[in-house]
Amino acid sequence: MTDSDGAAAEAGDDAAESPALPADLDAVRDALVDWYEADHREFPWRRTEDPYEILVSEVMSQQTQLDRVVPAWEDFLDEWPTTADLAAADRADVVAFWSDHSLGYNNRAKYLHEAAGQVEDDYCGAFPEDPEGLSDLMGVGPYTANAVASFAFNNGDAVVDTNVKRVLYRAFDVPDDDDTFERVASRLMPPGESRVWNNAVMELGGVACGKKPRCDEAGCPWREWCHAYQTGDFTAPDVPEQPSFEGSRRQFRGRIVRLLGEHDEMELDALGHRIRVDYAPDGEHGREWLRGLVDDLADDGLVEADASGDGVVVSLRR
Repeated sequence: MTDSDGAAAEAGDDAAESPALPADLDAVRDALVDWYEADHREFPWRRTEDPYEILVSEVMSQQTQLDRVVPAWEDFLDEWPTTADLAAADRADVVAFWSDHSLGYNNRAKYLHEAAGQVEDDYCGAFPEDPEGLSDLMGVGPYTANAVASFAFNNGDAVVDTNVKRVLYRAFDVPDDDDTFERVASRLMPPGESRVWNNAVMELGGVACGKKPRCDEAGCPWREWCHAYQTGDFTAPDVPEQPSFEGSRRQFRGRIVRLLGEHDEMELDALGHRIRVDYAPDGEHGREWLRGLVDDLADDGLVEADASGDGVVVSLRR
């Protein structure tokens, strides 16, 4: 068997394990791209190919509504327009910005700051251009690396997020299995077109094929091939619910960071009384509980706790 025969057999095996797709994949692809290019939501990061600006948008967009991301993204780039500017910034200022804009998960601010330093120090200010290289940056996982490679360099693989899974599940009756989603998404994407394709398929999931489908209202371009549209069965893979933010450790961690951004330092009990009205040093939500939060933030490199005096004094790490 020749090498080409082996490759063809392997491709056939992959196809056999995946759901049947429409015979004319070019028509499917063209319909989606034409739909996207005719009209799509205007986000400022879709108008740039700067990898730094795209990375900032991807990090901010993690579990944050896009309408809240837009002003934060613009303010962030006004403050630190390049990786050099961000790398030179005081990390405490970056974390405080993140907290002030209610972006959540302040670790992301720390990682973004460190990633900027890596780009400057390890890559002479130029971003890696493929998902593997981008994954070496601090806090950049496979999904974000692939998104930046796609949107900045047109050099990514097919993006598979919750929206894309929902689209594939409904349109082509893809079973709820991560490996199968990956295979089908890869087969669908036109070679060398990751930038427009990934934007288009995510737009389809966000606009036409959300939890409540809007097939006709949004003019979904895949209606003629869509299994759900033909059968009326618009179920989709379960989407895990986010834990409640109200009263969560994440909420109180954010309050601590915001307060420390306003004060150079705070004594532990003073901090406790400011972040919750029922704080009692010896109570259920007292020093032990608060010290656990502070220790978590210290482990994440966000704060420092000085216990050298009579009490514990907490400050943002600089």
